[in-house]
Amino acid sequence: MTTNAPKTAVITGASSPFGAAYARRFAERGYTPVLVGRDETRLNDVAEDITKQTGVTAEILVADLNAAEQLEKVAERLRTDESVEVLVNAAGAATFAPSPGFDPAATEQMITLNITAPTRLTTAVLPGLVQRARGTIVNVSSAMAFWVQPVSSVYSASKSYVLTFTQALQQELAGTGVTVHGVVPGAMPTRFWDGSGIPLAAFPDENVMAAEVAVDAALAGLDAGEAITIPSLVDTTNWEEYEKARGVLAPILSRNVPADRYRR
Repeated sequence: MTTNAPKTAVITGASSPFGAAYARRFAERGYTPVLVGRDETRLNDVAEDITKQTGVTAEILVADLNAAEQLEKVAERLRTDESVEVLVNAAGAATFAPSPGFDPAATEQMITLNITAPTRLTTAVLPGLVQRARGTIVNVSSAMAFWVQPVSSVYSASKSYVLTFTQALQQELAGTGVTVHGVVPGAMPTRFWDGSGIPLAAFPDENVMAAEVAVDAALAGLDAGEAITIPSLVDTTNWEEYEKARGVLAPILSRNVPADRYRR
């Protein structure tokens, strides 16, 4: 493909309200959205809605990211399509239950969707973005990366991975022209909760943000140059202090002798 191809934004999880809102907003910004998901009917509905609202024709790419060969299909598109300037890793899954009661299949699905898929897709798109010296990758973490609960061991760990992966990439890609943006949303009224083990009704209304509102906040953070955007966070010094504390701790965790309290 030629470098003067239209700008393309690839969005995984695009059949969800959150992914669909990203697709719609990038269409409004002049990108051709490529909607990735496993439900063709819902993807077509989202594509039609985007066309009605923006006049932009969205493309659908039906793929179950839990299936290795279908994940590779999306990765190949990202490797070879020079029009791709944006990748939004919005697909995800959750099952909340005490670890001894986990369904192994559900656990594997969480790990694949929340860790394997964004890693594979990011590493597929990166060489082209770096070569072209432009582009944006959006990785969606979760407030549950910090709010660790007895029923969230795998989910919280997987979303912590997304955050760490994003922050490491930000350091690696500094000066390349490629932006990596981390987003940490809280609860949203989406199908995410269906079959998760926790009903959305368990959250007070004041703790649930509409998906489109969360996306607009995330994009405002991206436009402002934030490395990590937490849509619900009122005082950004809370995040800055958290990162400062982590920065103090990290360099003192590896030494040639144990702490005095462990010596005998």
